[in-house]
Amino acid sequence: MLNERAKEILAFIQRFRKERGSAPTIREIGEHFRISSTNGVRYYLNLLEKSGYIRRNRKISRGIGPASMARPAGIPLLGRVAAGQPILAEQNAAGSLDINDMFGQTEELFALQVRGDSMVDAGILEGDYVIVRKQETARAGEIVVALIEDEATVKRYQPRRGFIELVAENPRYEPIVVNRSSNFRVLGTVRGVVRTV
Repeated sequence: MLNERAKEILAFIQRFRKERGSAPTIREIGEHFRISSTNGVRYYLNLLEKSGYIRRNRKISRGIGPASMARPAGIPLLGRVAAGQPILAEQNAAGSLDINDMFGQTEELFALQVRGDSMVDAGILEGDYVIVRKQETARAGEIVVALIEDEATVKRYQPRRGFIELVAENPRYEPIVVNRSSNFRVLGTVRGVVRTV
């Protein structure tokens, strides 16, 4: 039988996962309930786990999940990305994309829904979900999600001497040329595509 504080913490974890697509950290739980000691939070998490309400992966900071969860809850779905001209980057948790063990460890992955048709010859169509591994570097020829100023786009990465080309996979689109002095960064490399029919 759970005490009142354990019930409140369980409700907070469930609400947090629903709203943000991931579990809270021990520190976030402590801050919310004004529990100064991380051991105090762990006491309640151990109680919830022993009672069968949650499962914990102690190797990751956000490793609290429902007891029925046998694998990670899924890849966070953060919004949309342009496959035409760049659009304003939005990173709003919109649930999660559960693709089981297809990509292995999901901690470094996120998903974006594609808008536009500039990557059709690479098999990436409008409405598809691209699965992206978070990283700040890419090799020439890799398909990346890149941020230019405040705009995100998915393109093939081609570094040149003194500038970078972001190349579309559709002959109707010219490459986007980015000077190395521009506010540009790679957010990640595309590892796969998920499509519903």
